[in-house]
Amino acid sequence: MEKRNIWVAKLHGQPVAEQPIEIVERKGLGHPDSICDAIMEQVSLALTREYERRLGHSLHYNVDKGLLVAGVAEHRLGGGRLVEPMRLVLGDRATFEAEGERLPVREIAIDVAKKWFHDSLPNVDPERDVIYQVEIKPGAPELVSIFHRRNGPLGANDTSAGVGYAPLSETEKMVLGTERFLNSPGFKREFPDTGQDVKVMGFRIGDCLNLTIAMPILDRYVQSETDYFQRKAQIVEALQEHVDRARREISCVNLHYNTLDEPGRGMEGMYLSVLGTSAEDGDSGQVGRGNRVNGVISLSRPAPAEAAAGKNPLSHVGKIYNMLSHRLADKVYREVPGLKEVYVWLCSQIGAPIDRPLVAAGQLVLAPGVRMAGVSRKVEDILDRELAGIGRFTEELKQGKYSVY
Repeated sequence: MEKRNIWVAKLHGQPVAEQPIEIVERKGLGHPDSICDAIMEQVSLALTREYERRLGHSLHYNVDKGLLVAGVAEHRLGGGRLVEPMRLVLGDRATFEAEGERLPVREIAIDVAKKWFHDSLPNVDPERDVIYQVEIKPGAPELVSIFHRRNGPLGANDTSAGVGYAPLSETEKMVLGTERFLNSPGFKREFPDTGQDVKVMGFRIGDCLNLTIAMPILDRYVQSETDYFQRKAQIVEALQEHVDRARREISCVNLHYNTLDEPGRGMEGMYLSVLGTSAEDGDSGQVGRGNRVNGVISLSRPAPAEAAAGKNPLSHVGKIYNMLSHRLADKVYREVPGLKEVYVWLCSQIGAPIDRPLVAAGQLVLAPGVRMAGVSRKVEDILDRELAGIGRFTEELKQGKYSVY
């Protein structure tokens, strides 16, 4: 069989962690964009399970279009209310009928969305606070036919490209870890009055990191402006303890929490929420506007053009290659000594088997004294080995083993 087109080259320049400036963002669990990514990904996994349960194999679908339209809320000290519900639009393509059997795509999509809200956002009532609008339609015949050709790996259902990198910089780890800390079960037990809509922006200059954090406080727990700012001070103290424990090479962390707050302005000077998400009245959400598949939005890194959430895990390279490129970069970084930073690029051609991308490229930032001649063959072997075993990886994607946001 023809060899895979694998290309490995030296990348000149400093690793991101050694550059003087770095900016990284993380949109947390309750951010409207993250809500869309999470729900559409769960719909994707549920469709695969249903197709396999009924027919023994998966079918064509891509449910990677989702829009969360913000509602209208009325905030009050002691407890406000949702005046107009949010609207979740679930869209794109799926198989509604196969082998004479009707497949309940619409019902699955709504049930999955309600379950996600129930499990993930405890202040949202899935029945009362959200309207569900399903706009999923049947797929195009050419793309549907990909699933009828089942000799080996499926053909790519798009011409697309993915890129991943390793390792995460300390700034990326700190931004990701801070959001996870604020949405962790332990933090929410201590601070049940905080919402899940957490956004963290990290700006590192030299070895000093500035973290700007937004996270609402639920209005039903706040009786006065004094209450709010006292609680805010307690949250900042807990945050400071967390970042002090987490930092390694970074020498200082400056915290900025809910920076639009201003004492003396009453309701206008406090970030309050009824449901814990800005989708109640402040911000709509959309699939693909949130985090990259490794959990952060890093402005110093290359980024793919595709959103992974909701895409078919068996044939859509917009998901497979975006996820796999990060996994490959991490494997190369861990298994090949002498590398400071690794980037992996994967490009598909529609219809070609997903284990044979148009090109698989590795770019390496070498440690001092390391030569390409000593590492390039090892990198090629890892890329070739992992592409040959891509079926195992797509099975793991199908099982929901990896987060896409």
